[in-house]
Amino acid sequence: MRVVGMNNALLVDLYELTMAQSYLVYKKEACATFDLFIRQLPRNRAYLVFCGLEDVLHYIKNLRFSKEDLSYLKSTGMFSQEFLTYLRRFRFRGDIWGMREGEIFFANEPVLRVTASILEAQIIESFLLNTVNLQTMIASKASRVVVAARERSVYDFSLRRTHGQDAGIKVARSSYIAGFSGTSCVLAGKLYGVPIVGTMAHSFVMSFKQEIDSFLAYAHVFPERTILLVDTYETEIGIANAIAVGLRLKERGYRLQGIRLDSPDIASLSRKARRALDRAGLKGVKIFASGNLDEFKIKELLDRGSCIDSFGVGTCMGTSEDAPSLDVIYKISEVKDGSQDFLPTMKLSKGKVTYPGRKQVYRILDTQGRFVKDILGLEKEKIKGEKLLIKMVKQGRVIYRNPSLDKIRAYAAGRLSRVPWQLQQVYVRRTYPVRISRSLKRLRATLERQIKKRQSFG
Repeated sequence: MRVVGMNNALLVDLYELTMAQSYLVYKKEACATFDLFIRQLPRNRAYLVFCGLEDVLHYIKNLRFSKEDLSYLKSTGMFSQEFLTYLRRFRFRGDIWGMREGEIFFANEPVLRVTASILEAQIIESFLLNTVNLQTMIASKASRVVVAARERSVYDFSLRRTHGQDAGIKVARSSYIAGFSGTSCVLAGKLYGVPIVGTMAHSFVMSFKQEIDSFLAYAHVFPERTILLVDTYETEIGIANAIAVGLRLKERGYRLQGIRLDSPDIASLSRKARRALDRAGLKGVKIFASGNLDEFKIKELLDRGSCIDSFGVGTCMGTSEDAPSLDVIYKISEVKDGSQDFLPTMKLSKGKVTYPGRKQVYRILDTQGRFVKDILGLEKEKIKGEKLLIKMVKQGRVIYRNPSLDKIRAYAAGRLSRVPWQLQQVYVRRTYPVRISRSLKRLRATLERQIKKRQSFG
């Protein structure tokens, strides 16, 4: 979300600015390429959904250091006047390649590739990591919830439990891209056009002397969109009261839209509610379920034959409770000083070895368009396959036109439909094949020998 009135230029870790000042002294003409990727997938994740691109491009386009920013940095006593003058004129002038928002991707595949002066590429690091981590994490969790719901509608109810107001709004957008049908967050509706939904709280029912009085009051004010929360007291009595209100609405030419269950024993209560509604001639009334739901609980409920039409999912999705962060990193892969050519580079520390050079992700499809495997290779290799990284920013100018949110959502759904069904399961026992090209393997092996030799010599 673009926070109104907030300048994001100082949304950096301090070391990005201290390194940048050192670069200004020792490597003013240096350029570099950085890859942003997820090193390992969380448990029970076989794929991820890339999200956050729109915010990244908006940030790149508008990145400026204000007078207030520079005044604050000067007050710290850490930065030279030369560096502050550089920041005053700062603009991102590099190139960015990226995957389309909503793309399905896998471990070690760059979703963003930045080539720029090393100062510029370093300064934008933390914003990119922060943005991609949160929104991709949520979209990936939400996608699993959507798959678990087996084509039933799912709604975002997470605002009150997300980690801050900015996160709450981004969760609404990210979950909608992943296939959620709407959100309870009104501001997300205003900003992004995400459909907004809501029923009532237990407090509304409890504020009336009798439960049925609260139902009648709500139905009188919202006769065309009445959904009644039936488990504040005795759920079966609540269902009976909702049926009475539903019959009154029917007499007036309206239809009770649904009832909501927010209790621990949703499975048996939903079956009882369905039978009672059908017997009363209210077969069109939907049954909504909420209450600490996630993909694991939704799978269990549906496996037990629950009669649920829609789910409201809050805390577990909005915080990605079982995987609350991604192993997202931003690593340099090539560098050049002055007029020399770009030279590949890589990290060698144990368990954190990276792949050098300017890379591309090639996706291999079968004759039906389903994903078969991906190949991580060098940008100029001649590999048959769909190229996933496209140019988004050219010499600092955003050249990629963001699709509408609904088009991004449709793209994400289309891409997910091509993922092997075994990888979409709640409990995953397979991994998608991501192969390394021969040329990239050779480059990595050669460079590793060279780096070790240089290190040993030093």
